[in-house]
Amino acid sequence: MKFWLLIGIIYTSFFLWYTNLSGNLNDEEIKFFLDKLERNAKDRGSSLDQDRYDRIKVFMEEDDGKEFFMINNLDLKENHELVKEIGSEDSTEVILGKYTDHIMPELLKRASHPIFMGNSIHVSMDIVGIENAEIWDSAAVIRYKSRRALMEIATNPVFERKHKFKVAALEKTIAYPVKLGFYLGDPRIVLAFILFIIGLLVRPITRK
Repeated sequence: MKFWLLIGIIYTSFFLWYTNLSGNLNDEEIKFFLDKLERNAKDRGSSLDQDRYDRIKVFMEEDDGKEFFMINNLDLKENHELVKEIGSEDSTEVILGKYTDHIMPELLKRASHPIFMGNSIHVSMDIVGIENAEIWDSAAVIRYKSRRALMEIATNPVFERKHKFKVAALEKTIAYPVKLGFYLGDPRIVLAFILFIIGLLVRPITRK
């Protein structure tokens, strides 16, 4: 009995950390994040693009309080283009790494993480109604615990400084959020299965 109680505590702790139980963004939070974006832009000596402002505002207003997944397609610049633009002799992969080295810990702190990351093995197989979409170097799907988690990351002034490396390394990119229903790769399901199997295997030993 005590062993299954321990299993339950482990799973419950993970579930509470991994699942957003704070609900959707409220009006006060939305205003806070928008003000912070504008303040960050002002500190950089620029202004927040109105189209971006509107898109982010609607994204937060439509928050349902649930997790979501960001689909990312990336096409890296050739190394010589990078040298010409920012005077760096590092490869585009190294420059992009300066961004990912920052973003990965920030994601994990908020129970967010990559679902998968991979390199392209061929040109686009199906293109309709979009130009310059034949070539992509890689793709990634990032799971966010909530829209709040994304906004906490995106409004951090450090993120703004690191994001420039991503922009510098990319020829083109597209990123858009999607919502999934039930999927077997959910770590909450995987962990429950693993702990259940461990419980079945270990319980006979603890009885001896």
